[in-house]
Amino acid sequence: MTVIDREHLKILAICHYVLGGLCALFGFFPVVYLFVGVLIVAGDLGQPPPGNGPGAPPPPPPEAVGWLIIGFASVMMLLFWALAVALIAAGRCLQRRRSRVFCMVVAGFSCLQQPLGLLLGVFTFIVLSRPKVRAAFDRNRFEPRDERYDFDRHEDREFDRYHHE
Repeated sequence: MTVIDREHLKILAICHYVLGGLCALFGFFPVVYLFVGVLIVAGDLGQPPPGNGPGAPPPPPPEAVGWLIIGFASVMMLLFWALAVALIAAGRCLQRRRSRVFCMVVAGFSCLQQPLGLLLGVFTFIVLSRPKVRAAFDRNRFEPRDERYDFDRHEDREFDRYHHE
């Protein structure tokens, strides 16, 4: 694996961490909808004044709408937070050169987020598809941890000695 491949993996790992943090942050936005749904279910939106005339306000929404809003907000929060955890885990796997397939699956899911996730997913596919990167991930899959790090250090020294980039 070349020095450029190592740098690309390091940059991808950092970008996965950043996008994971942004996903975790955006996972808090549906809390507003959750709060509104709880208010609807609890009936604390205020009582309309008596009267059914033309100037009277509409009746409060039914309780089922409140539960629907609560369910939607909860699912959105869980999806954002699950994607955040997956992105952070993929960043860690990229750093350690482990679980190439998991990293590619997470890159596919990150493509659903426009535009940052799409860029990150496409570049992750490009880097992980290189033969030398694929070989580095496969080699790390079968070797014990201590031998792997010694081999990488030896490979770095040999590469730097013959290829000054």
